[in-house]
Amino acid sequence: MKKTGFDNALYLKEQSAEILKRADRFNNKLYLEFGGKLAYDFHAARILPGFDPNVKLQLLKKLKNQIEVVICIYAGDIERKKIRADFGIAYDADTLRIIDNLRDYQIAVKSVVVTRYEDHPAVNNFIHKLERRGIRVYRHKAIKGYPADVDLIVSDAGYGANEYIESDKPIVIMTGPGPSSGKMATCLSQVYHEYKRGVAAGYAKFETFPVWNLPLNHPVNIAYEAATADIGDVNMVDPFHLEHYGTTAINYNRDIAIFPVVKRICERIMGKDQVYQSPTDMGVNRVGFAITDDAVVREAACQEVIRRNFRYKCEYAIGAAERSSLDRMKVLMDNLELSEEDRVVVKPARDAAAAAATTEGKGNDGFFCGAALELPDGKIVTGKNSPLLHAASSCVLNAVKVLAGLPDDLPLISPDVINSVGLLKKNILKTKRISLALDETLIALSVSMANNPTAKRAVNQLSKLSGCEMHCSHLPTPGDEVGLRKLGINLTCDPIFASRDLFVD
Repeated sequence: MKKTGFDNALYLKEQSAEILKRADRFNNKLYLEFGGKLAYDFHAARILPGFDPNVKLQLLKKLKNQIEVVICIYAGDIERKKIRADFGIAYDADTLRIIDNLRDYQIAVKSVVVTRYEDHPAVNNFIHKLERRGIRVYRHKAIKGYPADVDLIVSDAGYGANEYIESDKPIVIMTGPGPSSGKMATCLSQVYHEYKRGVAAGYAKFETFPVWNLPLNHPVNIAYEAATADIGDVNMVDPFHLEHYGTTAINYNRDIAIFPVVKRICERIMGKDQVYQSPTDMGVNRVGFAITDDAVVREAACQEVIRRNFRYKCEYAIGAAERSSLDRMKVLMDNLELSEEDRVVVKPARDAAAAAATTEGKGNDGFFCGAALELPDGKIVTGKNSPLLHAASSCVLNAVKVLAGLPDDLPLISPDVINSVGLLKKNILKTKRISLALDETLIALSVSMANNPTAKRAVNQLSKLSGCEMHCSHLPTPGDEVGLRKLGINLTCDPIFASRDLFVD
């Protein structure tokens, strides 16, 4: 069983108290920018074992009588169909998913703000979709000269030109599907409007990472740099905090760089006596106070750095990342003295691919693929590709056999079922390959339950794979990736294509 190093209940208690304390400072009208992922924060869960990926939703539910939620989405992300990588869905679709997640926790979404709005068909379609489902949408256009021209920004032609978002709760949560969604600008715009109405409102920021009260080079903070290597975030000692308070606090380059501008904007709106002295002051994060085992979270964070290294290499291979991300990851890996095979499933997966090449003769297109999965008890299970199954499919089937105490040579899926699916793919769906991807394998396994009691025993073990680690010696097909994501398996891959084809369905 995996060790935990984080007390989720303590964090929930500390964090809710800190938010209420900050709201009280501003006479109970606080605009709180929620950075990072609102739901399914798997990055935090991976580097802080014990952290609930949905603890922020639990936090909002705990405060639901005192909060309203506003979702911000940048119009450009809608136009470009920007993708949230961990779910493989576009930001506009993720906005809908966030609304549904909040509703599941009995938290109503007040409205959606399209920031830096431009008249574009995709943007307008998104707005119409929401409005026709009864959700209020505000359009905030870009402010010329933002963020440098403070005189224009803090005026009726700047923030004042934005639509005021009606709210009647003391805390307004500003969240979004990803970074650069316009959350801070929307918060400060609202504070401007409140002051014009005679309400002394305030602004604060809730970011989980970097952790301000951990050392600069703590692996948890380095894992944040790894997660944002593609956008160039770098952790730094907050110079404003150090100068004013004489104590060290950790923040990141973008917040530190923009702080003088934010401070001037806030001074212009609220007056100097209500202004923060450092970017760290703006935060309300208490995650560092709930770490219970530093050694456990250090190791987990190092593993996350290795995962991110693989991810950027794969993204570079498919043209979705720049070389600079790989160079940055090499520096971070070297600083922590990490190698790829410090991830325990990497070498077994590569060995499985090598063994397949030795024993199988000719594989699919002459490519041999291996996969390895670490079970909850630490045991490593492997799989390789064959004319019938992808390597990920083989590995998952072998894993549930082990968990169910079934013999390794016992077939879980009837050959007739596999052949029938293969014929469907070949003769009807006209796909080039008949071997089953993981999502197809899971369906075939469930069909086999009707006539095979051992298949049912195996299916009952699938939930135990959530949170397990897997590595593939190749880039996964879409069907493998979807199946692994739905099972909750943490996947890394070597940046090697498993086929000569440029298009893989």
